[in-house]
Amino acid sequence: MPTHPVDRAVALLQAEFGTTAQGAWAAPGRVNLIGEHTDYNGGLALPIALPQRTVAAVRGRSDDLLRVVSEGMPGGPVIVDLGEVRPGNPGGWAAYVAGVFWALREAGYAVHGADVALTTEVPVGAGLSSSAALECAVGAAVSDLEGVGLLADEAGRTALAAACQRAENEIAGAPTGGMDQLASMLGRPGHAVLLDCRDGSTRAVPFDLGAHGQTLLVVDTRAPHALVDGQYAARRRSCHEAAALLDVATLRDIPVDGLDQALARLADPTARARVTHVVTEIARVSAFVEALEAGELDRAGTLMTASHGSLRDDYEVSCPELDLAVTTATESGALGARMTGGGFGGCAIALVPQREAARVAAEVEAAFAGAGFTRPVAFTVTAGGGAERVR
Repeated sequence: MPTHPVDRAVALLQAEFGTTAQGAWAAPGRVNLIGEHTDYNGGLALPIALPQRTVAAVRGRSDDLLRVVSEGMPGGPVIVDLGEVRPGNPGGWAAYVAGVFWALREAGYAVHGADVALTTEVPVGAGLSSSAALECAVGAAVSDLEGVGLLADEAGRTALAAACQRAENEIAGAPTGGMDQLASMLGRPGHAVLLDCRDGSTRAVPFDLGAHGQTLLVVDTRAPHALVDGQYAARRRSCHEAAALLDVATLRDIPVDGLDQALARLADPTARARVTHVVTEIARVSAFVEALEAGELDRAGTLMTASHGSLRDDYEVSCPELDLAVTTATESGALGARMTGGGFGGCAIALVPQREAARVAAEVEAAFAGAGFTRPVAFTVTAGGGAERVR
């Protein structure tokens, strides 16, 4: 069996469906540096695209049949007629694939069926947006094979990201914001992507930690992580209800210096806590970008740790494993650390000196062992590029 993910995807397509790939496309997962649960509130977020990618080997069809297989997923290939795609059909992981075809059709593009084989280097269920990587790899393939041309410029990539988000929201049933898909489509090597989720604008922000002797350590806590169990949807609903009570379109419209006044109008303590997180987190993103651009990584680290405290206490989306990873990393010399992603499990990130990364990772692993938690997996990452054709 081939070892490279592209070769494995091409071989899997041939083995399962007896078809030769017309090409292979890859899209990255993402790490969000700061700005969590802000995207669906019209706020700011600052993700990077990961070097780890999901690969889709694809051969187009002239009919409406979609046949898809994914390496490592149980149950074998999934086969569905595109005309039958709807919420709940197909179920499971295949909904993310079929949903992309459905969303592009809904957007007015003439999209036919395809044979698709998937492999991935993005840890599944770790909060690194393996779902967006899958969607964007498939979306990139469909765009190229159908001659849609959405990879040609930023506007097209943004439109494709929106289609992938719609697939996740409406067919897979995960009510996420658009940050993950935008990061996967717009990522640039050596840069973070500043997303303004109110007006849709983006800006590349240089992110070269190595120039400062630092690196980004990702700790996959391996705690269970899922966004479709109602917790994520409950947070989103609470924010939208609070915005309505405050007579604003989104919580982005509440300035940080007007937070106390806004909170005084909310009787529910849970709503007050959720609003506190969102408003202060948006302010932290702006401050974090300023710190990066000024080379003030100590300040950036302090903002990361403050973000985690807010996510833990006000938004209540952390868990004991994430808290232990963050506390241990900061006590072991990290400039700052925080959970990343939707929460309820998944990954933490830490800004650490390059020469200390292995030691900090070992300290976290020892702390997990002492607490009786599953052994975490730690690795360093740099900012990678967005979705593209790789064969």
